[in-house]
Amino acid sequence: MTGPEPLPRLCVKHLRGTDRVVVAFPSSHTAWILLVGPHDDDPGRDLYETLYALAGVRPKLTEKRTKPPCCSDATPPLADSDLVDDLVARARSLAKSRRRPT
Repeated sequence: MTGPEPLPRLCVKHLRGTDRVVVAFPSSHTAWILLVGPHDDDPGRDLYETLYALAGVRPKLTEKRTKPPCCSDATPPLADSDLVDDLVARARSLAKSRRRPT
């Protein structure tokens, strides 16, 4: 992905229709599936909005979002285990806060 760190160390692949998957590679032989969901106009359902919340970053509005080749040369962008652990912890925290009644 393009954008601020850690986004360039993550891959987004199209699945079927509007569904996307976000994957991190702590090594060239290991993949962690971080998110699966739709690329949707509704910010509450959009996979990218969730990803930006988890990563704690957002690309600049003036920054063109491009789709660099992900793993096309058989070398995935590596994301260390600490980054993956941090994203998983943030996902759990976000999920808990969404379950709490208001």
